[in-house]
Amino acid sequence: MTTVQPHPLLTIPLTANADFTTLADHCEQFVEALTESDDLALRLALGGRLISCLSQLRATLNDPIPEHLVERFIVDKPPVNPPRFEPDSEQLCGYCLTLAQLLTGRALPSWAEQPMSDLLFGLVGYFAADLKAPRWLRVHTADGLLFTCEGL
Repeated sequence: MTTVQPHPLLTIPLTANADFTTLADHCEQFVEALTESDDLALRLALGGRLISCLSQLRATLNDPIPEHLVERFIVDKPPVNPPRFEPDSEQLCGYCLTLAQLLTGRALPSWAEQPMSDLLFGLVGYFAADLKAPRWLRVHTADGLLFTCEGL
């Protein structure tokens, strides 16, 4: 008889005393494996773990930073590359379209409609502002006018 080993991420304990950084790391691991897997059963299990972890993380968001982590969040210089979410216009339009179709088609459970509507509102606002934002900076030089995207 062959024993099937569970995926290693399915055995990670989600303890009640886990701090938010540990939970955030777990969420990243779950979503990475989820998006890379073609196995439906594994996707469902990883999705369940992600939901559990996000729910636990959400409950800690307004808690003070644990004393043992405070030093980790104090730096002498700001990070060179702080975390950013910068999808290109096509990706952003795709996200907006998908959310709009899900909401219009009533494909979501009623409890999910408001958060998804809020997300759609924020994404469409960001998308529209990004599309209408200046792209070039007018710079006067000795040779005349120069248009550059540097500085924007």
